[in-house]
Amino acid sequence: MTFTHTPDTPTARPAPDEGGDRRRWFALAIVMTAAFMDLVDVTIVNIAVPSIRRDEGASFSQIQWITAGYALAFAAGLITGGRLGDIHGRKRLFLVGIGGFTVASALCGFAVNPEMLVASRVLQGAMAALMVPQVLSIVHATFPAHERGKVFGLFGAIVGLGAVSGPLLGALLTEWNLFGLEWRPIFLINLPVGIAGLILGSRFITESKAPRALKLDLVGVALVTLGLLMLIYPLTRGRELGWPLWGHVSMGGALVVLALLVAYERRKSARDGSPLVELSLFKVKSFAAGIAVQTVFGVGLGVFFLVWTLYMQEGLGWTPLRAGLTGVPFSLAVSTAAGISVQKLVPRFGRKVLQAGALVMAAGVLLYIWEAERYGLAITPWQMVPPLAVMGVGMGLIVAPLTDAVLSQVPREHAGAASGLINTVQQMGNALGLGLVSVVFFGVVDDHVAGAGLGAAYAEGFQNALGWVAAVLGLIFLLMFALPRRPAQHLEGAAEPETAAAEREKEPTPA
Repeated sequence: MTFTHTPDTPTARPAPDEGGDRRRWFALAIVMTAAFMDLVDVTIVNIAVPSIRRDEGASFSQIQWITAGYALAFAAGLITGGRLGDIHGRKRLFLVGIGGFTVASALCGFAVNPEMLVASRVLQGAMAALMVPQVLSIVHATFPAHERGKVFGLFGAIVGLGAVSGPLLGALLTEWNLFGLEWRPIFLINLPVGIAGLILGSRFITESKAPRALKLDLVGVALVTLGLLMLIYPLTRGRELGWPLWGHVSMGGALVVLALLVAYERRKSARDGSPLVELSLFKVKSFAAGIAVQTVFGVGLGVFFLVWTLYMQEGLGWTPLRAGLTGVPFSLAVSTAAGISVQKLVPRFGRKVLQAGALVMAAGVLLYIWEAERYGLAITPWQMVPPLAVMGVGMGLIVAPLTDAVLSQVPREHAGAASGLINTVQQMGNALGLGLVSVVFFGVVDDHVAGAGLGAAYAEGFQNALGWVAAVLGLIFLLMFALPRRPAQHLEGAAEPETAAAEREKEPTPA
């Protein structure tokens, strides 16, 4: 999961008295809990996917859509969700999002067939797209600039905690089979958390809106959603349907739709200054390169995590708990390397840290391929620790400093819009990667392989998919040459620029 905020400077701030101070820390705890719930929900589902497939009789394409449907709805709605928060109020949209996310979680937990589960996951992703963009917007509206470094550090800890706890929690809930519900508690656990967030959020979060009236670009929303669907749906269903002609036409048409989006947004910007996508950002070299890096990185992660889970549980026959515990070294390595990269390495070595991360992660992938081939179906979790730890270190060197590197040359007034676009394309890349699993993994695994040949087929598909992931990381390394050598550093405790403070004082307080 990633965080986004909106382009306009929020205006409403709590008074700096003791009561206001307490309220803002309560508000921070609430939005961080919601962000944690969203992050865990992504990682918790991956570990339970094989159990869902067995218990519900879901097809391979339905399994892909349980994860890809969420990612696609999330990607398509992120920018729209942020803009709706600007227009109607960030607190209001956050409460709508967390309430809808809770309802969608209940629908997932009580789904009676794979079709209902897929539809509920799409709804869940759409609600997350309303909830998540408000998180950093609320932080900006609630905390002064000199405190935000501390707050963003807490967010980093939450991301690391979610990466570790999600797979483990999913494994435990699946293994325990609480009340005979099998995999369903992985969704139902969101209900008490969501209800508490809804009640406490309505009390402690302060409302804020954009300083000037904005309009929602409905045409832009429709074009973005249509273009993504036309691209990803054929990728996901194509192999299962024998790659029909309409699939190729749809993927080609997606490029036309996205080209229409660019042309329309250019006209929209000139006409009323409220486009869905701020195209002027792409004139910034580092931002354009960063968008490419985020998209391609999302593709690689989308392929790896789903294939990895299926390989361990379906191919090797491991239990969800054993698979979940196997992922702990990876998560710990990501968290550790992320903290070191931001605090120690990036200030000294700049862009080279990110490029080293891409190479280190690629080395870990290649080591994993070698081990999977050498040990075959007899491979143990302990033998997976070295490649997973190397991959985790590489990923940690990338994910933490990448956003700052991409945003460092973006004009201040467009920082929010740029952040939203970065997170959107990463989710879009993730959805695209999940669609490509149909080609790079299931294209190798024969649906009809049974018995002794099943594990070998999954092992071969896993190695093939990891070869593609290594190639993706090599491409990312090359794209990173376009990033700035020394990303701008945001020092905790730095005073807010006088001009920004003056502009805030002049802004009207929204009703």
